[in-house]
Amino acid sequence: MKLDGFGIFVEDMSVMVRFYRDVLGFDIKEDENTTNVYLEKDGTLFLLYRRSDFEKMTNRGFHYAKGINGHYEIALGVENFDAVDLAFQDVVSKGATPVMEPATEPWGQRTCYIADPEGNLIEIGSFNQ
Repeated sequence: MKLDGFGIFVEDMSVMVRFYRDVLGFDIKEDENTTNVYLEKDGTLFLLYRRSDFEKMTNRGFHYAKGINGHYEIALGVENFDAVDLAFQDVVSKGATPVMEPATEPWGQRTCYIADPEGNLIEIGSFNQ
């Protein structure tokens, strides 16, 4: 098996599509009002599944985290330390929720965290000074 991509289950499809497309620069592959929206970033397939449609398809209910949650992260890399700071300022100015300001960690990575409109964590980082 090979990894083709990954997906998240969303409550408000149009809000989430706009965030990943307009704030983070993902390429959209179809209309934002479909059940499943395929986006792409740097050759990686990223899927947004509408929660209610997925539950109908599987004929069962699921539990979802509310607020900013720590179930997983989406990690985005940038060229260098300065780019981490610039990317953080850019996405926060476009509506991302700041979670952790840029900081250089003991393991040599400059990193920061934001959250999307439904509370999923997104890391922006670089190991290159």
